[in-house]
Amino acid sequence: MQEQLIIAMTLVAICLIAGISLNGIVDKVMQAKRLRYTHLPAQPTAEIREMAERQQMIEDRLRVLERIATDRGHLLADEIESLRGELPAPVATKSREAAQ
Repeated sequence: MQEQLIIAMTLVAICLIAGISLNGIVDKVMQAKRLRYTHLPAQPTAEIREMAERQQMIEDRLRVLERIATDRGHLLADEIESLRGELPAPVATKSREAAQ
């Protein structure tokens, strides 16, 4: 009976020490994150503006790729040919889509 009590007390002590240690580590990490975000510049820097422009360019390209992937095959073929300069630019109309 006394051995079980010693084991239980040891486990409680280990849990307390581990909990206090983890709490300290998490507190330090959170302080570091708070410091990082409080020291951000009020005005966007050139690097941030460049990243925003690059993100916008990538989003625009993604929209084009999504449109190409979801268009019907003949519209895609017509657009490719118009880019080559062999045909005038295709006009997507409801009558053309209704024909299919």
